[in-house]
Amino acid sequence: MNVDILVIGGGISGLTAAVEAAETGYSVALIEKNPYLGGRVAQLTKYFPKMCPPYCGLEIFLKRLKNCDIKVITNAKVKRVEGVAGNFNVFIEKMPRFVNENCTACGECEKVCLIERPSEFDFGLGKTKAIYLPHDMAYPYIYAIDPNACNKCGECVKVCRYNAIDLEDQPEEMTINAKAIIVATGYNPYDANKLETLGFENPDVITNMMMERLASPNGPTKGKILRLSDGKEPKVVAFAQCAGSRDENHLPYCSAICCLATMKHALYIREQIPDSKVYIFYIDVRAYGRYEDFLKRVEEDENIVFVRGKVAKVESRDGKVVVHAEDTLTGKRTEMEADLVVLAVGMQPTTAVERIEGLEYDDYGFVIEKEGIIPCGVARMPADVAMSNRDATGAVVKAIQVVRG
Repeated sequence: MNVDILVIGGGISGLTAAVEAAETGYSVALIEKNPYLGGRVAQLTKYFPKMCPPYCGLEIFLKRLKNCDIKVITNAKVKRVEGVAGNFNVFIEKMPRFVNENCTACGECEKVCLIERPSEFDFGLGKTKAIYLPHDMAYPYIYAIDPNACNKCGECVKVCRYNAIDLEDQPEEMTINAKAIIVATGYNPYDANKLETLGFENPDVITNMMMERLASPNGPTKGKILRLSDGKEPKVVAFAQCAGSRDENHLPYCSAICCLATMKHALYIREQIPDSKVYIFYIDVRAYGRYEDFLKRVEEDENIVFVRGKVAKVESRDGKVVVHAEDTLTGKRTEMEADLVVLAVGMQPTTAVERIEGLEYDDYGFVIEKEGIIPCGVARMPADVAMSNRDATGAVVKAIQVVRG
């Protein structure tokens, strides 16, 4: 396959880059490792500061995508990049989905499947069958099978009227020649298991992205924010900012969006649980530019309390979660009980762990730009959705310059 521009990653940055490049008239291939497009944005409940659902924006992007000549390849990983600007060879491994385009998403296969698996889309908070639809607005809107869970019993094959399931599907190796490459591989939430003092082993200590899934109408609790230990509403919720971020032992940099995401989560809780109280433990609040108004909106709620001090320890005591911190404004140590603790873990580029041979990286795993290879979004630096969109548009301009020579 030969294309002008290859986009690696089908999250919001990759979608923006692929659609805008194709609408300008260039041939584009979009590679995504998951069986669906949308990335982290598809897992969000609402955007800040407007507090609107992300599916609106995704729907517009997917509609534009369908009207473009873009070769979309999901369930595929880029293994290696060779060549120079104007003539790159990209080596790809396409993993078997076991379900083809004949699928109508009727759901009959899911009904007969007897095997359950933890849902990575819900960060393990819920379960799906071994054959599953990734999410409500998945693109492509067809089922996939988890090969690590499926025992190939064949029950799904028996009930499929469309010959859409092939349990013997095999991996496929592909090579794409591209003149320019846009890297939009996104991020992973930092692994909270590495934060040994913050109590993540307790079911009532969760991460910020787990909170997104709890609050989402298509999440494991159908949008109800509940304690995982007993299914009760949390009345006192504590947020630990910079959980692993700005820490030389974990992520030395600021992830840029954690403060704003926590403010958004605080509003989730206050709107859903009117008699709740939220405490936000922070080093300093970062709400730059137009986000200052969003901060003021949150500060006006008297049941949202900002405590200037980083959480040092989280422990379990008598069915409660106890937060230890120092209030740096008063100089006093703080100890408080909470029903739920949310760790605002930082953004780690996926390329910090899943490197692509032939690309260059900085000390933190972010992709370094070189002629013909342009990173954007969180592949380049920590960024929110709006910044990622702008960054992707700029990457397209640079890629077009390479294509035009």
